[in-house]
Amino acid sequence: MAERSTAAVDVADNSGDQPLTADAVKATADGVDTQHGQASDGSMPEKDGERRSAAPAAAPELHSGHKLARRYRLEECVTRLDGFSSWRAMDEKLRRAVGVHLLPADHPRARTVLAAARSSALLGDPRFVQVLDAVEENDLVYVVHEWLPDATELTSVLAAGTLEPHEAYQLVSQVSQAMAAAHREGLAHLRLTPSAILRTSSGQYRIRGLAVNAALRGITSDTPHRADTEAIGALLYAALTQRWPYENDAYGLRGLPKGVGLLAPDQVRAGVHRALGELAMRALANDGATASRQEPACTTPEELAKAVAAMPRIRPPEPAFTAPPEYQHTTYQQGTYGRPAPVGLPTAQAVAPVPPPPLQSRTGRVLKWGVAALLIAALGLGSWQLADKLLEYRKPGNGENTQNQQQGPNDTTAKKEPAPLSIKGAEEYAPDGTPQNTANVSKTYDGDAASYWRTKSFDDGPEVKIKAGVGIVYDLGSEQEVSEASIALKYPGDRTTLTLYATDSLDPKGKVGSMKKIAGLTTKDTSVRLTAEKPVKARYVLLWITAMPHAGYDDFSKPGYKQGITDVKFKG
Repeated sequence: MAERSTAAVDVADNSGDQPLTADAVKATADGVDTQHGQASDGSMPEKDGERRSAAPAAAPELHSGHKLARRYRLEECVTRLDGFSSWRAMDEKLRRAVGVHLLPADHPRARTVLAAARSSALLGDPRFVQVLDAVEENDLVYVVHEWLPDATELTSVLAAGTLEPHEAYQLVSQVSQAMAAAHREGLAHLRLTPSAILRTSSGQYRIRGLAVNAALRGITSDTPHRADTEAIGALLYAALTQRWPYENDAYGLRGLPKGVGLLAPDQVRAGVHRALGELAMRALANDGATASRQEPACTTPEELAKAVAAMPRIRPPEPAFTAPPEYQHTTYQQGTYGRPAPVGLPTAQAVAPVPPPPLQSRTGRVLKWGVAALLIAALGLGSWQLADKLLEYRKPGNGENTQNQQQGPNDTTAKKEPAPLSIKGAEEYAPDGTPQNTANVSKTYDGDAASYWRTKSFDDGPEVKIKAGVGIVYDLGSEQEVSEASIALKYPGDRTTLTLYATDSLDPKGKVGSMKKIAGLTTKDTSVRLTAEKPVKARYVLLWITAMPHAGYDDFSKPGYKQGITDVKFKG
């Protein structure tokens, strides 16, 4: 039962059918309120262009212990609704828990579910709960997906209260970027509800049921970009206010007052982060709401992701510092002299004995005179050595006279130290038309060591083989003499090759080989400094990467040859 808290895909319908188990007041992983017998994700408002097909007959009658493909053993039925059922199962081959959706092969949605599951599996984006298998076998169609026992539904997170501005910023940033990537591959979710969002123990957000949840329910839409964008806006609105931005209660959240329309988040709850509240209104403006600053509505996840990236970065709250308690001497440390005088004794007996003055014994006096003699000897020796050095310094051929004779007229001024050059802007340079991560280019010079721009993960390396290289062009505002650059990298290892070039614009047209080289090196470290033999005048500087080390899985990036840039500084 413990694993059941978050792992299954959101599959409960809004029909109010009773689930099989009802022993706790919480939303289970399939999105069902196990006490009230209804979908915990509530009623999803049906938008213009969004359609639901009619519900078919009952789901196939299976039982715990049944095996699929002699591999997946069904253990617990999480949901049985709308002609399909969902289970927690055990993959006996890999010895891991998985989730399984089951429906008859003659189900009117069976082909659509299979197609949606296979398309979702091909995406391979770790920000989504992965589809592991999609099979038609023995008059059954089943879809196998990941089970995440350590993740928590956003429904449960919001039940405890609103999110901090930094958490809400991470939520809308990660979900909008993930959905933008899915839409670029032609995939839509259409069921982005709080029960479809999982927060892992590391603070990352993962989306479950991409394309599959809508296919199981027969939901389609003529405007999938708009539907998913408005759903993300509703998630952000709920995270800021703990209210659902429609009149009906849903997902364990109270709806807005009836008849007043969509209220701005700061009208619902005091202290809402202003920029995030305006962003939520821009995403929800698709149904007629007006953004508070008259900015254009975001109609696609891509537009929403760009709007989030354009916001000033919201930093996490500083950890609260608790002053240590005042130091208390123990009775042992206080000794006899720290004890109170005994009550009832004569005054002469109550007074604590006074300790003798230090170093008044015979041994103490000898020690004191010995230390004094050593100090006098040390002072005398030091004075003699200092006098000897001064005499040697004043001899002809030594000291300041010789130094002045050797100093030429051009040596009177010290060499000028290079000064920091400010970066006014930057763009990713992708001559082949396939950029790596344009949304995070500004994080390479924002002064935050925790933020970064990262390349995609390549299968071959360390040299980049499928393209000439990857890089970023920096704008220094005006022509400057560039002499060096300090660069902080995300991944160490064998090996990273970096080169600086002077170029003519943020979007240079010529080949890299035709640009003027400033400096270059190959390193295994994460902190490097590239120094030019002599300064080069340039306004636009290209940082070009042609080799990258191998790194493992982290922050939704698969293992492979990749590199990230956390900080770039120029001097000249």
